[in-house]
Amino acid sequence: MRCLVCQNESIEDSSAGLARDLRRVVREHVAQGESNQQIMQWMVTRYGNFIRLKPALSIGTILLWSMPVLALLLGCGAAFFFYRRHAAAPPPPPLSDDEKARLARLTGEDDRT
Repeated sequence: MRCLVCQNESIEDSSAGLARDLRRVVREHVAQGESNQQIMQWMVTRYGNFIRLKPALSIGTILLWSMPVLALLLGCGAAFFFYRRHAAAPPPPPLSDDEKARLARLTGEDDRT
């Protein structure tokens, strides 16, 4: 079982106060004759799956471990399609003489060119 304070130490190796309390609780459950599975199930029910040093393989853990890869693939795919769409777009047509004259009037420039 994982120490909830130290996070990467077992309750056996941790010197945190909570780890001492959890060791005492485990001893009480062993004294009552409960099996390892029953004790672990009680701990998981009480503290969540995080209490396990090696969490069971489930849909939640698979999603948790695969999300960075999925996000990277999704981002690369979006960037590829965005780049491809904009790279393949034809350049805008040149301005006509009327449009150039209107632009010059709007920007306040003379039509010297």
